[in-house]
Amino acid sequence: MSTSTPPSGPRRTRPADRKRQLVDHATTLFAERGYQQVSVADIARAAGVTAPSVYRHFTDKLALLDAAVIAAVDDLESCTDRALAGGESMDRLVTRLCVLGAKRPESTSLWRSASQHLTDEQNREVVLRTREVLHRWAATIDTATGMGERNAIQIAWAMLSVAGSLAVHNSRLSTTRAQAELGVLVLRLVALQPSSAPPLTAPPQIGTSTRTRRDEILDAAADLFAERGYAGVGVDDIGAAVGITGPSVYKHFSSKLAILLGIGQRSGTRLEAGVMAAYAAVPNSAVRDDATEPGTQDPAALLARLVDSYVGVITSSPDLSVAFNNSYALAGQPAAGDLLDVQRRYVTRWIDLLGAAHPDLNRAQAAIAVHAALSIVNDAVRVRRGVNRPEFPATMAYLMKGILSV
Repeated sequence: MSTSTPPSGPRRTRPADRKRQLVDHATTLFAERGYQQVSVADIARAAGVTAPSVYRHFTDKLALLDAAVIAAVDDLESCTDRALAGGESMDRLVTRLCVLGAKRPESTSLWRSASQHLTDEQNREVVLRTREVLHRWAATIDTATGMGERNAIQIAWAMLSVAGSLAVHNSRLSTTRAQAELGVLVLRLVALQPSSAPPLTAPPQIGTSTRTRRDEILDAAADLFAERGYAGVGVDDIGAAVGITGPSVYKHFSSKLAILLGIGQRSGTRLEAGVMAAYAAVPNSAVRDDATEPGTQDPAALLARLVDSYVGVITSSPDLSVAFNNSYALAGQPAAGDLLDVQRRYVTRWIDLLGAAHPDLNRAQAAIAVHAALSIVNDAVRVRRGVNRPEFPATMAYLMKGILSV
């Protein structure tokens, strides 16, 4: 009796879940580049398949985005279910959330930019399911701290932003150490009481007394970009909002991209003005007890001032949020190099000051804390969560300073 032997050599196998694989690659690309900058061909290439293979599973790119966002919501729900399976436990919730944030930051951050591209029905499902998750978190927070439902919901939203903050920068820490750092920051949040935030005196805004047509175009474009997204607005739309024709806009700006760049440059100027005001407001006599050089300005006091000025800028005009949310459109543009350098230097200043205020932190730890703090207000403004409440700026500054311990 003879038996046959299987052929030797490697054998190619089809992935068990090709659809989920495509969603995972799409999620990563959407988070890194922005929806408009990613094509179906890009997703196919990342997955190692052809574009027709993608279309066997999804009708178009929007269907992929919807699937990616729903998968992220599924991840949040699963994370919450596992954390609270044995009853409400703050420790388990923090641990599970930070594991998700460190291993799959896109799951806690893709919602930031997806809403402007999804349909009303798709957004409704995402919002309802996400709110349900956050209310479960809030109930756990309230049970553990007794801070009250309103405070707990505010903290839950901030936790989501902190967990997703690793998606906006490249951390030099391992996944395990990044998870631990997120855990430290989330626990700082849980110790806060948003309703006790002290009043915030908004820094004076820098502007010119004479407004030009160029300023009107930038203002109108910033409002439209904030409402519809950069890709959803045309030059004709901007002209109509100002009361001129689309071609007339080109007398002031060479392209829509040039308008976005102008918005970014204007926001960068306001941030730099805030830096100068912060240094002018903190005298050399404000010295830490452990300062080694007499007359050195207190880095914690400086950073606290920068928090106030940042919140003042981002809540008083859509410019900064628009520039941040649409930075993908400027990537690779020679004219945008100076603006991107300004933004990087600004964030680096925060990291330097935090490191000086807390010498026990290494630079990677300080970077995680800074990006987490910025994500709290950036996310809230992006989705317009509570932005019309008079206490909103003060609450944001309070949460950010709590994260940074300044």
